This record gives sequence, C-alpha cells and structure tokens, in this order.
Amino acid sequence: MNKILVTGGAGFLGSHLCDRLVAQGADVLCVDNYFTGSKRNVAHLFSKPNFELMRHDVTFPLYVEVDRIFNLACPASPIHYQFDPVQTTKTSVHGAINMLGLAKRVKARILQASTSEVYGDPEIHPQPESYWGKVNPIGIRSCYDEGKRCAETLFFDYFRQHRLQIKVVRIFNTYGPRMHPDDGRVVSNFIMQALRGEDITIYGDGQQTRSFCYVDDLIEAMLRMMDTPADFIGPVNIGNPSEFTMLELAEKVLAITGGKSRLSFKPLPEDDPKQRQPDIGLAKSSLGWEPKVALEDGLRETVAYFRGLVSGDK
Repeated sequence: MNKILVTGGAGFLGSHLCDRLVAQGADVLCVDNYFTGSKRNVAHLFSKPNFELMRHDVTFPLYVEVDRIFNLACPASPIHYQFDPVQTTKTSVHGAINMLGLAKRVKARILQASTSEVYGDPEIHPQPESYWGKVNPIGIRSCYDEGKRCAETLFFDYFRQHRLQIKVVRIFNTYGPRMHPDDGRVVSNFIMQALRGEDITIYGDGQQTRSFCYVDDLIEAMLRMMDTPADFIGPVNIGNPSEFTMLELAEKVLAITGGKSRLSFKPLPEDDPKQRQPDIGLAKSSLGWEPKVALEDGLRETVAYFRGLVSGDK
C-alpha cells in the first residue's frame, strides 16, 4: 500500500484527489492549515481506515514517512492569495523547499501543482509548455504567479542537483463541487450571484476568455502524471482547451440556474489576463489524457453543489 502525502488536501482540488487515492486503497495523509481548505471537504473520509488528517502549515518542515507527495498547498484565488501576499509567496517557495527536502530524505516521488498563471498575460495563444510567459514581477498578482514560478525552479534544480523524482503539472482554470463560494473566481462568482438573485459582475467588456476544466478530469490527469516513467518530469499543461468568453459563461450559468440576474460591468482588474487556453498536445501524447466533461455538464454538478450551500444542506 502506497503511503501518499497530499498537502492542501482539505482544499477544493486536494479533497477530490484524496477521494480518488483513498478509493484506490492508498494510505493517505492529508495535510492542511485550513486557510482556504475545510475539514468539511474531507469529513466523509474520516471513517476510512486508510485516511488521516493533520493540521500543518507547509512553510514549516514536516517529518513523516511517505512514498509519494502531491504538493497542492497554496491559496489559488486572487481574493485569498492577495489577502496575505507575503504568506502566499512563502507557501509556494518555503513550502516547495520543505516538501522537496522531505522527498529527498525519504526518497519519495513528488508532484508539484503549478499553474497556468506562470504564463502571465500571454503573447502566445494557446500556451505551450515551451512558452516562458509574460509576468509582472511586482504586481498585485505576483505573490502567486512568481511564487509558483520559483517553486518550479526549485523542483527542476532538485531534479538536476539531487536526481529527485519530480513531476510538474500546470493547472488551468478548474471548477466543480467544493469550490469556495467566496473565492472570487469567475465560476463560483457567477453561480453564487445567480443563485442569490444578484447582478452578475463582468469585468471589462466580457470578451476576455478562459478555458474551464472540470475537477474530475483534472484529478485523472494528475494521477496519470504521477504514474509516468521517472524520466518524464514535465511540465505538462492540464486543462480544457475549449475557450469561452466571460459573457458566454454568464449566459450558461443563468440558463442552468434559471436566474434572472442582470449583468453589471466593472473595470478590468490589474494584470488580469485577457485570454488563457492550454495547448494540451503533450498531455494527450504522454498521459493519454484529454478532458471528457463538457462545460454545461460540469456546471450542472457545480450549481447543484452551490445550491445546497445556499439552502444550508451542505
């Protein structure tokens, strides 16, 4: 039985990953400091004998014995990562150092959950892994963007210097049940505003685009990446290449919720990318993976989850 550590395991993505690993029979240690994660996200796993939950902040060293590490710990929405930007950078950088140090000590394979934000406001579209990005190093989003870029640097240097078994995935916009309702990300924003009958906030003219990947598809790709041969380390883009404008997303949310909200237009935030779409050619060829869940189907599942939150059922 593999002993697997998931940092950020009580968060949105981490909890879904823990679900899959526990179901596969792995011995899972879920670590979280609950800044954005919640015990509620993994409460259904408490009775499982192969699941353990630990409160811990990855900016401090962790001494455990594990075979594999999924490093997901870091606030991922602008509202949360800008709340304490210094801590956000420390979580990415110190967290990477501590988890890489642990992996080196116990000879574990380690996967880094990086992000499409490493590409910044891209000048190449769609973005291949070979693109170095266009990132503002001193902007309000830099704590997250540059923190994740530095974490990738550390991973590759540990690979080159210590021959550590690393895997790096760059995650594009992901959505689904257990997203934080007030995380400021566009899918949760639109759904909660529609369910509450509030105006739907559109930044800019609504023509900026995003590509939305349902959480089940993402977790499948991460598991496949962890199981690839040792000499394949990435980075690999993980996301859904189907591209939608913010106006198109708002229309789909209103259709699924049956909401009557009006659209409210506000200025575009600083350094907000105007387009974001993954080139997933490498994921297709190396992982045999591509997303299967259509946006409308994923939105229905996500709306049902948030409807339960609003009604108090979840």
